Order: sequence, then structure tokens, then C-alpha cells
Amino acid sequence: MNLREYADRDMLAIDVANMLAGELETALLHHDTVSLAVPGGTTPGPIYDVLCAADLEWDRVHVLPTDERCVPADSDRSNARLIAERLLVNRAAAAHFLPLYAPADDPTDGLAAVAEQVTALRPLSVLVLGMGADMHTASLFPGMVGLAAALDAHAPAVALAQPETQPEARITLTAPVLNGALSKHLLIFGQEKRDVLDRAMSLPPEEAPIAAVLDGITVHWAE
Repeated sequence: MNLREYADRDMLAIDVANMLAGELETALLHHDTVSLAVPGGTTPGPIYDVLCAADLEWDRVHVLPTDERCVPADSDRSNARLIAERLLVNRAAAAHFLPLYAPADDPTDGLAAVAEQVTALRPLSVLVLGMGADMHTASLFPGMVGLAAALDAHAPAVALAQPETQPEARITLTAPVLNGALSKHLLIFGQEKRDVLDRAMSLPPEEAPIAAVLDGITVHWAE
């Protein structure tokens, strides 16, 4: 694990955006298409505001969320909405977006098709993650039903997550997809998250799901 500390969040956003752009550019030199998996939430928004203007061949980039709530795409809780509004604009509007969820009566409808599409993108070229105070990442929550299956090395590419602590079901990339990314980045802000990460390093993934993806990851931290 590589830890990078920043003087403030604005500097972090600029530096991380430039780093992601550089990694995507390098990957495009060696592959016809590349993939970028990113989280929703408010934390990565400023990074997307910078990254979307990067001078890349975005039409060769596949963008997908690390996880998605089972809500309509226009919901303010939709990760797809945030990614569309903050990242898939400017030059990045030419990128190809792969949603993890489409509204359905049963959230498992279409799950196999999405897993097949994600599998076609493996290994992910570049991955960006966040982490909750409970040590969850993507929608891999400690104690949730199905966590062990989603952490398993032979897990399908995506899984249905129904954590009791959340108001809706979610679709999430599984641990082997996340951990197998060629380049991995974790964004955390504040001393509390720094302390949580320190604790997670000594716990098994069943208790701290973020621990399943820490090998070789670059952690970006600012107060």
C-alpha cells in the first residue's frame, strides 16, 4: 500500500485526476480499449470535474460504477447520475458508460448480462474506490448477507448486495474484480477515515471488506 498525503482536498483532486489521466493514456498505448471503474458519492466529484477535460481518446474508454443503488438513474442517490453529470461531460462525454443497474421489479433481473459485460472488461485498467467509516468499499458491507460469496476468489463479476444498514438493494463489483484491477486508488478524507484504514489493515475482509483490495493500492488522503 502506498500512502500519498495532500495539503488540502483541492490539491488532492487535481493530482489524482492528473494521475488517473496519465494511467489511462498509458493503458491506451497498449490496448484498443481500456476501463475505468469509479465510485459515486460526493467525495470524487471534484476529481471528475478535472478528469473530464483530459485530452484522451475517450471513445476508447469504458466507464462503469464500482457499485450502484437499485434506484432510477435520475435519483439523487444514483451513482450513474453523479458520474453522468460530473465525469461524462466535456471531452469525457465520448466515453462508453456501462450501468450496473436498470430499473426492474426484481433487482437480480439482468444481473447475469451485466456480469458478462464486466467480465469482458477484466482486468479493469484503473479503479477508484472510497471507504465508509464501517470499512465497507463499493457495496461490500461488513456483516451483510452474501459477503463471503462476494469476497470469494471465484465470485461472479457482480453481486446483489442487500445490507441491513442501507435503505435499498445494490449491485456491486465483487472483490476479485476490484482487487484484480491493474491500477487501484483509494480516496479518504479526514483523520477518522485514516484511523479506520489503519484498523482495517489488521482485520480480515469479512470484518473489514476494504482489506480485500489493499494489496498494491495507492491511498490518497487529505484532512
